[in-house]
Amino acid sequence: MIIQERIAFAVVAALTLTISATTATSDASLRDPTILQVTDDNIPNVYHRKFLKDALLLGTEERFKIFMKKYNKEYGSREEYVHRLGVFAKNIVRAVEHQAMDPTAVHGVTQFMDLTEDEFERMYTGVVGGGAHVEGVTTSFVEAGGLPGSFDWRKKGAVTDVKMQGACGSCWAFSTTGAIEGAHFIATGKLLNLSEQQLVDCDNKCDMVDKRACDDGCGGGLMTNAYRYLMEAGGLEEEGSYPYTGKRGECKFDKEKIAVKVANFTNIPIDETQIATHLVHHGPLAVGLNAIFMQTYIGGVSCPLICGKKWINHGVLLVGYGAKGFSILRFGYKPYWIIKNSWGKQWGEEGYYRLCRGHGMCGMNRMVSAVVTQVS
Repeated sequence: MIIQERIAFAVVAALTLTISATTATSDASLRDPTILQVTDDNIPNVYHRKFLKDALLLGTEERFKIFMKKYNKEYGSREEYVHRLGVFAKNIVRAVEHQAMDPTAVHGVTQFMDLTEDEFERMYTGVVGGGAHVEGVTTSFVEAGGLPGSFDWRKKGAVTDVKMQGACGSCWAFSTTGAIEGAHFIATGKLLNLSEQQLVDCDNKCDMVDKRACDDGCGGGLMTNAYRYLMEAGGLEEEGSYPYTGKRGECKFDKEKIAVKVANFTNIPIDETQIATHLVHHGPLAVGLNAIFMQTYIGGVSCPLICGKKWINHGVLLVGYGAKGFSILRFGYKPYWIIKNSWGKQWGEEGYYRLCRGHGMCGMNRMVSAVVTQVS
């Protein structure tokens, strides 16, 4: 690990020197392949990909003002403005570091650039309890083989539109509802938009092993806890009858308005072939992962050189996989997972994240679960 960290430091240092040198060189030098993805004028979504070049020319504060306008940011005082400007400047450096460590993706200015790492994790992630499997839940192995080269549940109508959790650590609730929405569609052919707010307000279940890992609204939770709550409560309402507010309130669950009932759930083995097999045969899967590179992610296939696999802090929905995500470092086309996030369509690839497949990247294989709905 020490050697890897030294290599990473060397890569970042070299990239920083390269960027610094651009202030005294022509536009041609800005097309250095090591920073091409964030400066190339010929790639679509120009605002993001040339943010480093613009920052050099316009200055950090000017770029910050553009950021504020783009994402409708307002601050209550001069002191807060100055503080957020400083955070923004640090995150520009982090984006450069992320680009060096994750060159197959594009990293740049996102709506989270005025948040510290701690603020971002607290407000926009929300998985608690790490990557431990839940005791008493059977881990399911299925016969693998004959899988298609690429697969996408969105194309089959099993996935609702990208949602927005807001500044609330409720990702676990969105991951849960996404899995249930997909399972219900597969069982009935009907795609329902289910209520995250019911889980945020009403679910306080704790993990059967780690009693400190409890569902706590915007304070975080676990998808497996949520399944257990729903099995005991009787089911889940639709978004229309129990709409999302982005904050925890009084539980208003009405059994008369239950739309979907959960019959059972299971953890999926860490083997990614097993994950792909369950995905294809049983529907979208709830997944926990390490979101450290997601704060600056713009697009492309994320395949970081180093990404901790044991610290799981964000719940998402696995909806498919592809076979041809280009990888610079690995010299060719590599497969990737297609992941639905809950940060709105302004983030990532219209709300989606592509993560390289086959490496247990960022711990995405450590907390995977499938759910079965009850058909009456």
